[in-house]
Amino acid sequence: MTVKDLIKQEVEKLPESALAEVLDFIQFLELKREKGLLAKGMQQLSRKSFDAVWNNEEDAAYDNL
Repeated sequence: MTVKDLIKQEVEKLPESALAEVLDFIQFLELKREKGLLAKGMQQLSRKSFDAVWNNEEDAAYDNL
């Protein structure tokens, strides 16, 4: 049995009054994941722009920190 199946079984046991809280938590997890993906995407997009600033001989001493 998969984790998804186990979660479905547990959700079926909950009273209707608790389902709104479960939905809220699921939406929170989705938002958290989306924010993480967005942050990683922005880092990758900006990497080339910052290479000239970060990767130069003047700042080489900071590379080992």
